[in-house]
Amino acid sequence: MAQGKTKGLQVKAPSQRHAQKAASSTKKGKRHIAPKKTALVKQATMHKSLTAKINKSIEQQMVAAASAGKLTIMKNSIPET
Repeated sequence: MAQGKTKGLQVKAPSQRHAQKAASSTKKGKRHIAPKKTALVKQATMHKSLTAKINKSIEQQMVAAASAGKLTIMKNSIPET
């Protein structure tokens, strides 16, 4: 009789309490609040643009260094002149 249905066993429905508890907790990591003052907004946009320029410069230097050797891991994205 092991193959038949078992009496009284019911599948427990997933509780909504666990989902609410997970959604209400704060996320890990640094908190960032956007600036509201005009001077701070201007400073934040300048910082963001400078960071992007620095990252782009570093990536171009890495591409140039990788392209110089025989074995290249990165794509050759240096414009041909």
